[in-house]
Amino acid sequence: MSLDIIILAAGQGTRMRSSLPKVLHPVAGRSMVGHVVHTAQQLTPTSIQVVIGHGAQKVREHFADQSISFAVQEQQLGTGHAVAQALPNLTAERVLILYGDVPLITKDTLLGLLAKVQPKQIGLLTVLLDDPTGYGRIVRDSDGKVQAIVEHKDANDAQRLIKEGNTGILAVPRACLVEWLGKLSNNNAQGEYYLTDIIAMAVADGFTVATEIAQDAIEVQGANDRLQLSELERHYQYRSALALMKQGVTLRDPARFDIRGEVIVGKDVLIDVNVILEGSVLIEDNVHIGANCYIKDSVLRNGAIIKANSYLEGAEVGNAADCGPFARLRQGAILGAQAHVGNFVELKNTRLGEGAKAGHLAYLGDSDIGARTNIGAGTITCNYDGANKHKTVMAEDVFIGSNSSLVAPVNLGAGATTGAGSTITGDVPAGALAVGRARQRNIENWQRPVKKK
Repeated sequence: MSLDIIILAAGQGTRMRSSLPKVLHPVAGRSMVGHVVHTAQQLTPTSIQVVIGHGAQKVREHFADQSISFAVQEQQLGTGHAVAQALPNLTAERVLILYGDVPLITKDTLLGLLAKVQPKQIGLLTVLLDDPTGYGRIVRDSDGKVQAIVEHKDANDAQRLIKEGNTGILAVPRACLVEWLGKLSNNNAQGEYYLTDIIAMAVADGFTVATEIAQDAIEVQGANDRLQLSELERHYQYRSALALMKQGVTLRDPARFDIRGEVIVGKDVLIDVNVILEGSVLIEDNVHIGANCYIKDSVLRNGAIIKANSYLEGAEVGNAADCGPFARLRQGAILGAQAHVGNFVELKNTRLGEGAKAGHLAYLGDSDIGARTNIGAGTITCNYDGANKHKTVMAEDVFIGSNSSLVAPVNLGAGATTGAGSTITGDVPAGALAVGRARQRNIENWQRPVKKK
């Protein structure tokens, strides 16, 4: 059966104490509602309808590059009223209702729920809690069949003892949803139109309410304040860490490791503490990542070693290459096989060929550096003239003396050498030595200036 998905995202979230709409607050680098949309897309629905209200324009802009429809809830009159705003846009046979501040809901749980939707049956996701305070209670008859949902504020003492809570996540036939929403009343403690009231209507119409119980309570937890947001963050990270360890990754401490994107890993990978992986990261077999590293949108080939406190963004580290500690590889940096960059070396849009080395204290930008080339400490490529970028090209087996400045555009042939402290402004032929520095002059009996009294 075809499927439309409604995501409720109109709430203000006053307890966040933020100008950012609640559903846009991030968990693992992605907005809460972004997580929900991502999971919804995996169900291949006919449409995704996001109901917006507070901060509506910011939510629209957040999804500007995605095929998502929006419905606006001008007044916050309850969940039933919110769902009703999306009804004119629905065409599918089934409707799944999700919440923009419940980011950890999983595809498998939702597939189990959707399987329960039948011509005379709806699906309701519930959760068993030791303390269900704040949750609507699932009221069942003596045969265990669901009869109604009673909101916490409307529940009597006996009903508040019920441990099974309502998550609000619901799957129903569209035609029935339209009919039941039209019958909702706001005659309750909150003066709102509760979506949960359609459960009793379904029972009255002879429908069975089939429940799917969430396996993990945190999966259906929302975030109304910063504390709850942090709890979701840590659970997401722990869940991600467990998944990686099952794939053969050694994490020195799963509690001190963060993923903020999509990570693909090989075998026998070792990751030390306080490592952050963001965006799209590919880690092949036998890679070791040291403590306190940040790696974003990068590729680490077989046997690569990233030493402590290194920063990689948009980089590729080749087979058995290594970088760090304290190295920075910026966008377009490529280390060839067995290449090496050491502490306080920065690469930007630069290829370091196979076996090439830049041991320490260097900046190499917009460069193509051949195999086995050695870059001395303090070397920089002067690639920017104030308006345009220029390229430095070094062939194989070049030796750059310490504290050299290579003023691009410049080419150095195979086996070329620069003397330490040189400023190189012209091309260097293969096998030549270039020395671009002033001749030393010693002044005898030099009197240093002294401070005036």
